[in-house]
Amino acid sequence: MLNPVMSATPLTIPMTDLSPAQAERLRQEAERLGLAPEDLARAAVADLLGTRDEDFEAAAKRVLQKNEELYRRLA
Repeated sequence: MLNPVMSATPLTIPMTDLSPAQAERLRQEAERLGLAPEDLARAAVADLLGTRDEDFEAAAKRVLQKNEELYRRLA
């Protein structure tokens, strides 16, 4: 369960935390896509977190299917 205090607290990452090359690349990609750098960064984080969940689910499903007979015998 999410902590209500944590979920209501915005995460802020200053551009100064990025290397100059990373900040410039973010700015260029955001401009190319017609987005604010902050919006592109937000979308990238959401995509990363969503993808990891999908990857984990797919891997877990493969393992469960692969070992289905073993789990049945152990039950």
